[in-house]
Amino acid sequence: MGLDIYAGTLTRYYSHNWKTVVQQWAEENGYTFNRITPDGEPADNEEELSPAEVQAAVEDWRDQILTAISQPNQPPYTPWPEDNERPYYTDKPDWDAFGAMLLVAACHTYEEPVPPTVEKDWDFGEHPLIARLASDEERVWSLFRGATWWLPLSDSFLFQGPLPTDDQTMIATLGGLRKELEKLNQLAWQTDEDTILGWADTEGYPVDGTVDADGQYSKADIPEHTQYDTQSLAKFAFSMFWRAMRFAEEQQVPILLDY
Repeated sequence: MGLDIYAGTLTRYYSHNWKTVVQQWAEENGYTFNRITPDGEPADNEEELSPAEVQAAVEDWRDQILTAISQPNQPPYTPWPEDNERPYYTDKPDWDAFGAMLLVAACHTYEEPVPPTVEKDWDFGEHPLIARLASDEERVWSLFRGATWWLPLSDSFLFQGPLPTDDQTMIATLGGLRKELEKLNQLAWQTDEDTILGWADTEGYPVDGTVDADGQYSKADIPEHTQYDTQSLAKFAFSMFWRAMRFAEEQQVPILLDY
């Protein structure tokens, strides 16, 4: 089960009017691609609502959530725009890179050395430093507390709440995510935004195979990778989160993790 990051309207998301980077690559290269839900069913077998019905439902959910979290004696939060046309951003950090990013943050928070590599398909939630920061009451990071949604609000807070599908998740804010990403950059890299934006293209997973002149994919000449460079994966995921955060700020749309 892979991990994608999506920044865009909920209407587009729930109307399936978006494509993951893998879907986009498959279409561009003449391959078929079928998304499978966590229970093993094809994603397009889900009951379909019209985009207008989806928009009405997510706007109702949005308004209820914003009313519930509005602060006493303060102006209510402004609803973000919902439609089925606004552009979206997506990319695929996958879980190993997401975990590497958390590991770098935890190591620097507690002034411990960053391990040079991480194992493929590692259970990052079991790492002692990640688990420590996830339960640290003095340092509350939405990225470590299981947040999967970030609403386009400038205030910084975290709460558990229902999604439009009635599933429960940890929901945070864009303002909070920006603070966390800025903190991580300050702790680990102290680099400029242009460099950060480029890491999604220059860092990440090693190539597991080659494509020959006939377009055939082969792993024959490259051994299977079982370990990854921690810093490279962390920078790769961080760049995607930074890109999503900047996009969501400009468009005033939520960010969510899709898996």
